[in-house]
Amino acid sequence: MKAVTAEEMRRIDRDTIDEFDIPALLLMERAGLSVADRIMEIYSPRKVIVACGSGNNGGDGMVAARILRDEGWNVSVFLASDPNKLKNEAQLQYQAALRFGVPVNNSAMLIEHASELFRPHTIIIDALFGTGLSKEIRGRYSELINVLNKSGLPIVAIDIPSGISSDTGQAMGDAISADYTITFGLPKRGHFLHPGAGHTGKLFIENIGFPHKVLSSERLKVELLDKVNLAPLIPVRKKNSHKGDYGHVLLVAGSRGKTGAAFLAAKACLRAGAGVVTMGIPESLASVFQSRVTEEMTLILPDKGDGTLSKKALVKILKFIENSADVIAIGPGAGVSKDMREIIETIISHSSAPVIIDADGLNSLKGNIKAFRKARVPIILTPHPGEMARLMDQESPGNARSSLHSEVMDRIEKDRIHTAESFAKSTGVHLVLKGVPTVIASPHGRVFINSTGNPGMSTAGAGDVLTGMIAGFLGQGLSPLDACTLGVYMHGLAGDIAASDKGEHSLIASDIIASIPSAFNIMKS
Repeated sequence: MKAVTAEEMRRIDRDTIDEFDIPALLLMERAGLSVADRIMEIYSPRKVIVACGSGNNGGDGMVAARILRDEGWNVSVFLASDPNKLKNEAQLQYQAALRFGVPVNNSAMLIEHASELFRPHTIIIDALFGTGLSKEIRGRYSELINVLNKSGLPIVAIDIPSGISSDTGQAMGDAISADYTITFGLPKRGHFLHPGAGHTGKLFIENIGFPHKVLSSERLKVELLDKVNLAPLIPVRKKNSHKGDYGHVLLVAGSRGKTGAAFLAAKACLRAGAGVVTMGIPESLASVFQSRVTEEMTLILPDKGDGTLSKKALVKILKFIENSADVIAIGPGAGVSKDMREIIETIISHSSAPVIIDADGLNSLKGNIKAFRKARVPIILTPHPGEMARLMDQESPGNARSSLHSEVMDRIEKDRIHTAESFAKSTGVHLVLKGVPTVIASPHGRVFINSTGNPGMSTAGAGDVLTGMIAGFLGQGLSPLDACTLGVYMHGLAGDIAASDKGEHSLIASDIIASIPSAFNIMKS
């Protein structure tokens, strides 16, 4: 399913009206009807307060108010606008609501008499601003939103909670905190991006008559990951197959004090279905690794004596890639050093196998995004926002460095989709920007928002597990984009399964690995 911006939704409206001759008034009528139907499904008859703005969102609210009133509900509309300034369809719906006997008052009365109006067994419908909000909410609108939020009553938002950007999920001043949001045609990006996701409540997506051709247009580049589209990507295991059919992954990972990251990534890679995993490890830690490996193999690599790899390891790594590896994943727990930077830069430019770079691998490349343009094979990066900020850092001098890093992280979090999309396009990499939600971007402009996962996954090692899963799927022959989308979705799904058993507070990375088999079973069901 696509997830759209405000402008994309406007285009869907225009195309539906202009090309398919479906009147705007009919779309508004269906939108309001779907809101009323959903409310009657959720709640028993009760008092309803509808806060309406002057645009189409307010018109949708007027329709819902009229229908609920006609069904015998106690409905009152509070209009945050001069009725004479209502335009087009909203004005027509306002007049229809009056003819049905819906009381319409100015929103100032709602603010002034809130304590009298906000009685138990009352719900609020937020129809103030829809997807067209383009500036911060201030003044009387801000005051009204605060009054509604403080009411303690259930709030049902129409299309998107008022005050939330449809495009970025950012709060544009004060914003409604809804218990339910009823949107039309397609979800908006802001429903899934924080803080908007936290304001949305339970989301309902209603079909009000937009043509499938319009909703599935290739012009809409951002999609929501779901089981229906991802389940068919799971590699088929043929009866006469052997381990060589499912990929040999070389995992260059681990350093003194960080061996756990390597083991988590390797186990996750095997659980995701990889045929063989070889761990490229520092020679001074060989005994530590050898005492713990079971299914994995090891490639002993020269180190600097401090438990981190020496650039001398390059010869063995490149030879192993040429002779044996189908995929190379590098970075989890590997440490940050000049030697590691040289190792990664050389692998990027010389590897004949796809490369996944995570964690310390990304940190070692700080500021050197030009390296990715030298790649001869697909490159997948899996940064969290801090690693992404360091990767984008162009070596600002002195004390400015820390403040710039914070500013870059802030920009990333405020517009995760644009950050991922523009970086992937400019560098030619597949980018998995981890976080809430994780966003995947391809070099060709396709972007995906993940819909699985939970706060319990904010734990050490969860990212290493994701790297291993993506490497496992890539080794089994999936395209880089498919490996990323399936890996991210199933990683979150495994985390959700683990949380249902262990609880979010007690969840650790190895619990996610243990739940990967159950995630496969759910995907195949």
